[in-house]
Amino acid sequence: MKNLGSFGLVAASLCALVALATFDLRTHSVSASGAPPESSSASYRVLAPIESGNLLLFPVVRAEGKSPGETPFITLDEGIRSADVEVTEAGRVQGLVRPRRPAPAQPDNFSRGDEVNTLVLVNHSSKPLLLLAGEIVTGGKQDRVIAKDRIVPAGADPIDLSVFCIEPGRWTEDSPTFGAAAKSSARGFMVQPTIRERAMVQKDQQQVWDSVHGAINQMKMASAPHPTMPANGGIPNSLPVPRSIGTTSYARVMQDSAVSEKVDEAAAPVIKARDQVLAQLRQEHAVGVVVAVRGEIVWADLFADPDLLTRYWTKLVRSYAAESLAEGETRSAPSLADAQRFLDAPSGGSESSQSDVGVYRYSELKSGKTETFVLESLLPGTDYNVHIGKMKLVSSTVERPKPRLPIYRPIY
Repeated sequence: MKNLGSFGLVAASLCALVALATFDLRTHSVSASGAPPESSSASYRVLAPIESGNLLLFPVVRAEGKSPGETPFITLDEGIRSADVEVTEAGRVQGLVRPRRPAPAQPDNFSRGDEVNTLVLVNHSSKPLLLLAGEIVTGGKQDRVIAKDRIVPAGADPIDLSVFCIEPGRWTEDSPTFGAAAKSSARGFMVQPTIRERAMVQKDQQQVWDSVHGAINQMKMASAPHPTMPANGGIPNSLPVPRSIGTTSYARVMQDSAVSEKVDEAAAPVIKARDQVLAQLRQEHAVGVVVAVRGEIVWADLFADPDLLTRYWTKLVRSYAAESLAEGETRSAPSLADAQRFLDAPSGGSESSQSDVGVYRYSELKSGKTETFVLESLLPGTDYNVHIGKMKLVSSTVERPKPRLPIYRPIY
């Protein structure tokens, strides 16, 4: 399969619909009354992939071409940049309680001090806020990553936000409130799939720290200068030496100019022709993407409509690209049929769910080799799946030798 180095080839790839595969992704839904989830089936089609180096992206469209229409949500980055969404350490909750009615007695979990795995968020916007697991907020006493998908209704009181630290080693206030991971949407990013999995599946802070440490080392190596070659050929004059970036923060490493450039290079056909690619995806009504790294399908993100995919596109693609920079075995490129089988793999097995009555339901569906996460909106006029994430579990793949990693814990 050839590397697509220009948008013309990318567009041609996206338009090659003759060999489309049709499949069903089985998800679960629930009524606003909180009734047990019932099995439902939604049909999708996989489009011809966009390829860049070790990264392969299969756009996904709805087979029936229908979507719920324009969704009402604001994203985390949009809310933070407009100041409609505020995120602070847990100890500052008293200053965030809305004065529109007599303040009730605060529960114990809102009277405690700052904590590693808890932040407080308030949505001042007139729109409901959509949060995705893997999104980053920077500042406070340490940078954090959102632990699970959820919806925060407009006008709600401050919520207790479950997070994981992605900056081991710092516990001093950088700023009273948190900001977006990047200053502009064009440079947006979220944590890469290996870290996202640790937060969503293992739900363990130490495993998140370990995966952050491993990812930072990979970024240091990937962005290291290439060894110089002798003029007459032969052995390089030196071996690559990992760069010293001087931070334990995943977000700050990703903001490093050399690392950022390397990430964009890994997704060059998508990043350099972003507007054209997005226009083509909107034309095809794409709502998601299946992701393969080094020939192995590892992830899928599906949204309610093309608009949401467009708004998250850069953050998602750059996280996939970061994952593709890791060293590892390279396999032959997967086919459309392989992408179909990944999405069509049963998502039954066992199920656990959390919900906020009348707002959302978040379900975790486990099977032997994959895990599926479904966020369903229960807000008035919605009642549909807003985001579906599906991952191939690391434990289900062939185990590769891993370096021993030091234990990282924040310094208090």
